[in-house]
Amino acid sequence: MKKYAPLVLRIAISFVLLWFGTQQLLHPQMWVKILPPWTTSLPFAPLTLIAINSWFEIIFGIALLVGFQTRIVALVLALHIFDIAYTLGYGSVAIRDVGLALATLSIAMADAPELSFDMFLAKKRQGVI
Repeated sequence: MKKYAPLVLRIAISFVLLWFGTQQLLHPQMWVKILPPWTTSLPFAPLTLIAINSWFEIIFGIALLVGFQTRIVALVLALHIFDIAYTLGYGSVAIRDVGLALATLSIAMADAPELSFDMFLAKKRQGVI
């Protein structure tokens, strides 16, 4: 049972990212109002930034879900979520995001996860498959 705990965590964080990514894609206007003020100086529209972020979270969420380059993907996502928490400032949402970032960082610190593409490739290299 203990060996599946990282798998459950990986799936849970993936679902959170996929939910946020799809919500940003489906309802971008809802997310524009929480963009930090510095984003108004970007050379493209705020909705473009929302779209870029949504696709980033969807693609990396899928990579995390299937366990592809898990440690690298989890580290990038942890830094991304820490940045979101920092940008939001102190408050209940930012504190929640710090917890999500730390959970994602713990995935990056773990060995090749069970039931993942990374584990499949490792076994294939060893000639187990």
